[in-house]
Amino acid sequence: MKTKNPAQKIALLGVFGALALTLSFLENTLLPDLPLLPPGAKLGLSNIVTVLCGGLFGAPAAFAITALKALFALVTRGMTAGLMSLSGGLLSTVVLWALLKKIGRTVSYLGVGVLCAAAHNLGQLLMSVLLTGSLALLSYGKYLLLFALATGTLTGLMLCVLVPRLLQTGRFSNINEAKRIFENWR
Repeated sequence: MKTKNPAQKIALLGVFGALALTLSFLENTLLPDLPLLPPGAKLGLSNIVTVLCGGLFGAPAAFAITALKALFALVTRGMTAGLMSLSGGLLSTVVLWALLKKIGRTVSYLGVGVLCAAAHNLGQLLMSVLLTGSLALLSYGKYLLLFALATGTLTGLMLCVLVPRLLQTGRFSNINEAKRIFENWR
């Protein structure tokens, strides 16, 4: 989406990037690991920011937020966390891009949240198999799919609340394009 000027777009992306990192930090430090799931499974609150950026600014901005979050995970939690973040984030963002460009007119906010969460979990599962060499980890797939339904629904519900309020701010010069994208997801 085009904003009133390039500086405004950079500033807004910076705010969204900071918000994504803050949510990621809070989620990783304040919330304990969730029972019955592999270590490190989280709600994915920062993914809400990635989806918002994709809808408001397009896929390149969503990929930038994904890369920023992966770099943050790498620096704060190590190589494995960085690779897991990157693999899940990239696959999720590719799905987001497809929803924005190809089939966005037929998917609701909840659908976007669930599909992106499932893709994120799949990306991380595949990376864990690659890192460990153990195909036995694929047995977690069914649990991660159920978890994606729950976390994706949370993301979708948050989008239902946040998107109308963001569009009301009038901070975007091409507001009709953002409304068209987000209205197609309802």
